[in-house]
Amino acid sequence: MAALLRAVPRFPGKTAWGRPLHGLWWCCSGQEDPKRWLGSTSPISKEKPPDAETEKFQMFYRFDAIRAFGYLSRLKLAQTALTVIALPPGYYWYSQGLLTLKSLCIMNGISCFALAMLCWMSYFLRRLVGILYLNESGTILRVAHLNFWGWRQDTYCPMEDVIPLTETKDRPEELFIRIQQYSGKQTFYLTLRYGRILDKECFTQVFGALQTFKLNSPEQILSFV
Repeated sequence: MAALLRAVPRFPGKTAWGRPLHGLWWCCSGQEDPKRWLGSTSPISKEKPPDAETEKFQMFYRFDAIRAFGYLSRLKLAQTALTVIALPPGYYWYSQGLLTLKSLCIMNGISCFALAMLCWMSYFLRRLVGILYLNESGTILRVAHLNFWGWRQDTYCPMEDVIPLTETKDRPEELFIRIQQYSGKQTFYLTLRYGRILDKECFTQVFGALQTFKLNSPEQILSFV
């Protein structure tokens, strides 16, 4: 996973954000909400507060490689579908004597492995944070992540339910740290090593003050006091 993160190019400037045909997430400006994914409908919202439509959300964290993971998720879905669809013809060919038992067992093994990998990847990728927002009143955290099909989904978390990182055992220098809720509803995974904090003040407001750590880029050092 770390090797894949290093292989994905990062797009630090606004120019790359404004190219809707070069990524799944489209952003009109550095602080605006990417309204939709390329080729998809409006983002699916989970537990959306009634006043979320009128609320203005401030983006304070962005993980550019989420677009690559979206492609990977859909590619894995297509690969798994192909291996499963190939099973019925395989059983028919075996019944007609056109396929050996060994070959049929190999096909079954590949299909089972593909399904297992799909479940594992989906479990992780659906919890990988792409973008974080905070509303103006500082009461709602909006988490943009992937759904099972590899498209964007927004989840809204009340701030009083979000556990600050200072209260967890996760360390900022780790590859992934967890965003947890007191209610235990859902856990998300955040990478500070490869993600970009756009607003340090908002980040500190949500997750608390962290110790000094260094991100992937040598020149990008963030300090929390």
